[in-house]
Amino acid sequence: MNQIATAAPAATKTNSGALATLVIVFFFWGFIAASNSIFIPFCRTHFELNQFQSQLIGSAFYGAYFIGSLILYLLSSLVGYDILNKIGYKRGIIYGLGISVIGALAIIPSANANSFPLILVSFFIVALGFSLQQTAAQPFAISLGDPATGSHRLNLAGGVNSFGTTLGPIIVSFFLFGSVGGEQKEVTVTNINNLYLIVAAVFAAVALFFLFSKLPDEKDDAKFEASGKASASLSIMTGIIILIIIIGQLTNVGKLPLLIITLIAVIGILFFSYGSASKNSDGWGAMKYQQLILGMLGIFLYVGVEVTIDNNFGALLKTPGYITESGMHDSEISKYISLYWGSLMIGRWTGAIAVFDLSKTGKMIATVIVPFIAFSVILFVNHLYGNDITDLLPYAGVIAVAIAAFFFGQQKPVKTLLTLALLACFAMLFGVFTKGIVSVYAFMSGGLCCSIMWPCIFSLSVAGLGKYTSQASAFLIMMILGGAVIPPFQGAIGDTPSIGMHNSYLVAAACFACLAFLALRLRSVLKAQGLNFDEQIGGGH
Repeated sequence: MNQIATAAPAATKTNSGALATLVIVFFFWGFIAASNSIFIPFCRTHFELNQFQSQLIGSAFYGAYFIGSLILYLLSSLVGYDILNKIGYKRGIIYGLGISVIGALAIIPSANANSFPLILVSFFIVALGFSLQQTAAQPFAISLGDPATGSHRLNLAGGVNSFGTTLGPIIVSFFLFGSVGGEQKEVTVTNINNLYLIVAAVFAAVALFFLFSKLPDEKDDAKFEASGKASASLSIMTGIIILIIIIGQLTNVGKLPLLIITLIAVIGILFFSYGSASKNSDGWGAMKYQQLILGMLGIFLYVGVEVTIDNNFGALLKTPGYITESGMHDSEISKYISLYWGSLMIGRWTGAIAVFDLSKTGKMIATVIVPFIAFSVILFVNHLYGNDITDLLPYAGVIAVAIAAFFFGQQKPVKTLLTLALLACFAMLFGVFTKGIVSVYAFMSGGLCCSIMWPCIFSLSVAGLGKYTSQASAFLIMMILGGAVIPPFQGAIGDTPSIGMHNSYLVAAACFACLAFLALRLRSVLKAQGLNFDEQIGGGH
């Protein structure tokens, strides 16, 4: 789901066939990640969990990205060369798919044993494979042509990824509940077994396809840059998080205080690194650049808020009095989850327009038309699976507002990030203080705003880093950790009776407000270095 910018030695024609093969894995990342939105409320009901406990699925899933990327980086530091570069991007993807196959198969005995902890371990293994796949696939996509158009290829891949996020909740709902239209069927172990047998088989088939395909086994020849102080900083962060998890498991300390400590630890270590590197840059590698530290915090917040809006939304829809008097059943929420991830698809498809050689007028027309074509796909898929789409139709008005915001941002990273962050903050507040379908529209619009934030944050974070760009990319991927921390933080707040799940969305509003501040701070830092990055065009996530 996330973009890495790396340098290629020379401009070359895009290898369209290889790119078409590569985007298959982008589809499945989105499919599985969005499917968690259906599996989480199911687990909450089936295992009788509270909202915080159910969010541990997301923590296991997104935490694996951090752990996987960190292990790969530390091992590379230890051996003195880039391990992924040694094996090549193609084999990196194949090995990653193999790890995900193991994780998907492990879910089956975990479900048969009726063990939620084992299911968490299984999801962690699936995502560990995804971590390796993402680390390999994204620079691979950039290497398949002119590096100047690399972000456009990733934008196109991101659009395919988002199509997977749109289909995922609906298809998984069908396999778990036997329907997606609202029939309240009980989920059996057989349903889960069938679903993840199919998932494992698809992963294995894609791995074999890659193995026997004629894809070039591209490698990045950039020298590996070790950075002892940065490694120590990230290792300390990891140690604190592990210690907090142990305390949470072995003591009766409340989950909310522990999550607050986790947030303080992550943010505190990043700012400590920021300050220390400013005084003495030796040993910090890419982290000696202020824009990277700010960008790491930005990615942490962005991924966290993107995931928390969705992962906690199933619980909100099930809350009596929010959208229906008795609250929705698990099998009825898929169309709203699909709309959220579909909103991300709308923005990314719009961003992918830059891939095509259109005139200025043609791009303007496409920017208006493509979002509604994407919306039509969302409606069609939901209708095809039996969902009533009547109450989704007025969402077209929200899309029109997003299109205006896209035009206002003018594809300038700072302006776009600031505009969308402020708009999303307002939408979250509006959603908190309203109920019913209008509130649903407000929260779902967070997907539209998040859709093109990644490239804005990323392009600003790596500006002017030169030889440190590849290392900085690895550090930014680690900050997907936000998806493991912020959703359970909101879930714990939602479990607090005096606050409730509806008001817990103030957490999302706060995240967007912080992203708006970071946009301004990044502009200031880059201007001090003589970089006016608002003249640059953002790529796609």
